[in-house]
Amino acid sequence: MNPAPGLLVVLSALAPARALPTDFPDAAALAGRQARFAPVDIGADISKLGAGDRAALKRLIEAARVMDGLFLRQTWDAAPQWLLRLAEDDSALGRARLRYFLTEKGPWDRQDHDSPFIPGAPAKPEQANFYPLDATKAEVEAWMNGLPDAQKAEAAGFFTVIRRLGDGKLRAVPNSLEYQNELQRAAALLKDAAASSEHPGLKSFLEKRAAAFLSDDYYDSDVAWMELDSPIEPTIGPYETYEDGWFGYKAAFEAFIGLRDDAETAKLQRFGGQLQWLEDNLPIDKSLRNPKLGAMSPIRVVNEVYASGDAAHGVTTAAFNLPNDEKVTAEKGAKRTMLKNVQRAKFDIVLTPLAKMALSPADQGRVDFSAFFTHILMHELMHGLGPHQSKDAQGRPVTVRQALKEASSALEEAKADASGLWALQKLVDKGVLDKKLEDTMYVTFLASAFRTLRFGVAEAHGKGMALQLNYLLDKGAFKVAGDGTFSVDTAKVKGAVEALSRDIMLAQAKGDYAAAKKWLDAMAVIRPEAKAVIDRAEGLPVDIEPRFTTVEELGL
Repeated sequence: MNPAPGLLVVLSALAPARALPTDFPDAAALAGRQARFAPVDIGADISKLGAGDRAALKRLIEAARVMDGLFLRQTWDAAPQWLLRLAEDDSALGRARLRYFLTEKGPWDRQDHDSPFIPGAPAKPEQANFYPLDATKAEVEAWMNGLPDAQKAEAAGFFTVIRRLGDGKLRAVPNSLEYQNELQRAAALLKDAAASSEHPGLKSFLEKRAAAFLSDDYYDSDVAWMELDSPIEPTIGPYETYEDGWFGYKAAFEAFIGLRDDAETAKLQRFGGQLQWLEDNLPIDKSLRNPKLGAMSPIRVVNEVYASGDAAHGVTTAAFNLPNDEKVTAEKGAKRTMLKNVQRAKFDIVLTPLAKMALSPADQGRVDFSAFFTHILMHELMHGLGPHQSKDAQGRPVTVRQALKEASSALEEAKADASGLWALQKLVDKGVLDKKLEDTMYVTFLASAFRTLRFGVAEAHGKGMALQLNYLLDKGAFKVAGDGTFSVDTAKVKGAVEALSRDIMLAQAKGDYAAAKKWLDAMAVIRPEAKAVIDRAEGLPVDIEPRFTTVEELGL
């Protein structure tokens, strides 16, 4: 869909009421912002792949590149037009703007509360491009609530956008129609990859995912992806809903293409067998626990080869827990994927030097990669545990995502973090994990909290982390010394983490949108003592900027 004349004026009128900057960064300032992302080589060993799998990998990377264009359209209707205009400006300032636009996937700095960094850009539209630009949130919500149940489910579903017809009425449009050209191209590339692949499971998934792009029915391909047993580990499609700032309903397109690390994957398989036990012991009432989790909960350790779309803007994803479709997760569980080469780079380049600025001298030496890696894994595992069903204002059963709307993502990220720590402690107490982890995991988490807060609190991960840090400070589990460094109170941290996990899960189960939003508004803020650490770390990279060396090796 091409941007209509006057679109910038319309967007400015509909955007959230907040002051826009009157001055904008020059080329040097943009280079400084870009420098917050440290370039690092990211790739994997492809020497053991046969010719067929190499050909399949190349087609998968090409299909992943289609996701980039799709995601750009989803963020803002005018984004493709702006990208072309920036590409035509060969001045130093134009090149700097283009590079940062590609990093942030738009003209807004996601690390600076979505502030525009290019003149003429409006405030970032909360509804992205999932809903009509001339609509209001209240109008869309009222329309959805007035639909019959089946039509409401489609309108609030992952795989549609809402558009206004010529007669002024709203309508749910399937992704396969809205993004027809891009999805047909991606489907053709997946079919080519399937034809080349040497592994039946990969062939099956790619063929089914190609069909899903054209039908919007992702169930069969999600199940095939869960069952996938192949050295090539692709994740491609519409998944996360963070970009939908109105309701958190609509899924954005992304791709992760990687190669499985068999040795590391085998080490982590033991965690999958503990999930039902953890669910049965969650610190909430028994009635809120799931007596039978989905049978499949595969864990994969992957070395990333390429990422795109929603997986490649600003802060680099280190792990993920998918799919998000509640039907699939209820029946089959979810797959947890750890991007080990990405995590190692983040730990070495960002977290290690940051810990020396944030933590007390006694705690700095207890920051450990194994604790960092294991907590990220448990974070992803805990996404699948706890309440996933709630009730709406009329008492009807709905998903937590639907009940809490845009507040759901921040609370879900906070739940996965806090209950991840709780679960690690339970497994240490049970003897499944070495007791040495107890000495490193809380300190490593505290250091990593500042890593996340440096991303800003404009998105779910930052909001969720601010909530956690402030809660644990208020409980005395974390303390601030006179010199501004932070430390862990080992006598209080276990109980405080359990209380936090319980409070978040109860908020999800109740589904009280107003109460959840009020809690986040009060707690998901960066307090002065945390800001002081962030300010001290000004010269450190915020995150990494992957250079995909395997893509170059393949000649793409």
